Amino acid sequence: MANVGFAVPDHTVLVADGGLATELEARGAVLSDPLWSARLLLDAPADIAAVHAAFFAAGAMIATAASYQASFDGFAARGIDRAGAEALLRRSVELARATARAADDTTRWVAASVGPYGAARADGSEYLGRYGLSVAQLAAWHRPRLEVLAATEADVLALETVPDVDEAEALVGLVREAEVPAWLSYTIDGASTRAGQPLRDAFAVAAGVPQIVAVGVNCCAPQDVLPAIAIAREVTGKPVIVYPNSGEDWDARHRRWAGPARFSPELVPQWVAAGARIVGGCCRVSPADIAAVAAALRRTCTQRENPSGNSR
Repeated sequence: MANVGFAVPDHTVLVADGGLATELEARGAVLSDPLWSARLLLDAPADIAAVHAAFFAAGAMIATAASYQASFDGFAARGIDRAGAEALLRRSVELARATARAADDTTRWVAASVGPYGAARADGSEYLGRYGLSVAQLAAWHRPRLEVLAATEADVLALETVPDVDEAEALVGLVREAEVPAWLSYTIDGASTRAGQPLRDAFAVAAGVPQIVAVGVNCCAPQDVLPAIAIAREVTGKPVIVYPNSGEDWDARHRRWAGPARFSPELVPQWVAAGARIVGGCCRVSPADIAAVAAALRRTCTQRENPSGNSR
């Protein structure tokens, strides 16, 4: 990996990017495909790079590669052999890394997304967990992709949108074997994983594992973030990463987002005060939203440095 010493700073907050796939859709990409955004690794890689650049321009310091739904199974269904699939996985990181260099490589990071098994099934099961597979079976499925991504120029692996403790155990075990830095981020519903397990048990999987440099939540409602931060810190003592959705609800029947957006930069100071050290967004969180997050963090830092408001 590009930086096997990737670590989350103690006294500053890193801004992560937002929803790559939903921003691609907002720009006209059609992602009604089992590969979802990974299809554009084949058809329109420049579009992916353009979204990375937009998030960097908005103030993001971390770009998440378009490998979330990329899998050997998914590519094979499109007639792509193993060598071709490996090349596309590497391309996801190369696109993010090239964009980081163009922005300012000294202050930008690249996270290689390791999405859950359910994402590759493209049936929404990542929001349920409980796939009927053992920890060993899940590890066997994840291992080939994780090994390819661990050998790229990514700075850290993003074990993200994990709905189930079993899958977390499989992924954490693989990261320990590979000895590469990673963050572990669950998708949650209230104080439980999507599979219904208590967050305290879920975060315990990462406690005492040095390769896991941060733990947290993503692809969840903004209102679920604050309580999760407290649990993550208490159980693991690790830095916390949070990147919720916009707060709108996904209507699976009509395949559209509905309801009001509840993602607000006004929530960011609360998350940081509670212990979040990486803050970004997931589905439907745009570059404009990330710019607002970055601005909120700048205001928070200014207030901490000069609480009286006096000029210096």
